[in-house]
Amino acid sequence: MNLKRVVVTGMGALTPIGNSVEDFWANLLAGKSGAGPITRFNASKYKTRFACELKNFDPLDFLDKKEARKLDRFAQTAIASSDEAVKDAGITANGFNVDRIGVVYASGIGGLITFQEEVMNFGKGDGTPRFNPFFIPKMILDIAAGHISMRHGFRSQFRSSQRLRLFYKRDYGSF
Repeated sequence: MNLKRVVVTGMGALTPIGNSVEDFWANLLAGKSGAGPITRFNASKYKTRFACELKNFDPLDFLDKKEARKLDRFAQTAIASSDEAVKDAGITANGFNVDRIGVVYASGIGGLITFQEEVMNFGKGDGTPRFNPFFIPKMILDIAAGHISMRHGFRSQFRSSQRLRLFYKRDYGSF
């Protein structure tokens, strides 16, 4: 496949300098840094105690409590940013053939928080292999694209990649 053009139809952002495209862009232009003290874990024994963490993100602003509990933080942020991208693109089930809309979502790795929690809980136990039934579904990389597709009713291909792309299949074939 050799594509010559790419069209960005909608954007969503959850970043250390803004939790929306508008906030991100304004803070980027203002030269604001996303760096700050590490708050997600105790970093007192590390030489480096700052990072560019996502700030003021509450998954319950985007998901109900039951759904949020079934997803790792990487998938929660994927859904939240995709909601903004889909809204920005104006893609609705009424205006498009959902059988021709797919999702490609990227993350360097899947649910590391889930993996860490499960390994720590196993280590604290008596050696009996007891794992949360959502362990694998929360951890796999493809789960973000799958949940984005289900949430918005998109029924074409979905997969994991190096970036988020919502695409509308043309008659020239499959991606």
